[in-house]
Amino acid sequence: MKIRHALLSSALALSVLTGPAAQAKDWKTVTITLEGAYAPWNLTNSDGTLGGFEPELAKVLCERAKVDCKLVASDWDGMIPALNAGKFDVIMDALSITDERKQVIDFTVPYAATPAAFATAKDSPLANAAGTGATVKMTPGQTGVKEIDALKAAFKGKTIGIQAATVYAKFIYDNFGDVATIREYKTGADRDLDLQNGRIDLGFDDAVYFQTAFDAANGALAFTGPQIAGPIWGVGEGLGVRKSDTDLRDMFSAAIKSALADGTVKNLSMKWFKTDVSPQE
Repeated sequence: MKIRHALLSSALALSVLTGPAAQAKDWKTVTITLEGAYAPWNLTNSDGTLGGFEPELAKVLCERAKVDCKLVASDWDGMIPALNAGKFDVIMDALSITDERKQVIDFTVPYAATPAAFATAKDSPLANAAGTGATVKMTPGQTGVKEIDALKAAFKGKTIGIQAATVYAKFIYDNFGDVATIREYKTGADRDLDLQNGRIDLGFDDAVYFQTAFDAANGALAFTGPQIAGPIWGVGEGLGVRKSDTDLRDMFSAAIKSALADGTVKNLSMKWFKTDVSPQE
């Protein structure tokens, strides 16, 4: 699920330069980082513990991988450099598997795959834009998509809010940067608050994330325009690990495949998202 060009490029470069030397490990304890602020993927409970789809799935994966896991919260935009600096072992934060990210970190097989969408105030003149309720599948770098061209005309001169350093940010800059004002936010929740209070016109993010945000906004926000799905977001969301930790990658990949095969991922996604986010073949 989360590329501001300059920020991410420098962050990725730094992560390569500061990465620890490769060495074999006897994995008994693994530290997994999540944002703790991207409900329902992950959230921070009132007692300070981490909850949501990913923490519950992490518990299952760690049991199947036969390792003890510690979950810690950290800022989204510094996760990849911190991973390669050895601050933790795994990123589990709706992290889209993209070619750019694979240059500096490795990924397990995906455990989820979700579309993205625009949101606006329910009573906004931008509500119910052309294509609302439909889904458009796109590939990386694809242009000339008539549905996107229609949205560009409808959103010209508007302000679109996105969470910084995400695949969604890159999409908005690439497709709407020439017609709209782009405002970046450290967290999705900060963006949603500005959207609800009319300080920006639109938001763009993971569609299942927005479903929970709509509930938190008491129905004041709604989708507008088609959902965007397909290879443009990579093959899905997976666990991010250091390139040196191929054994850890393979261990968790096997656990994910097992959880997908027996319906565990589907059951947890229905609980937290009310839809099955399991990657489709």
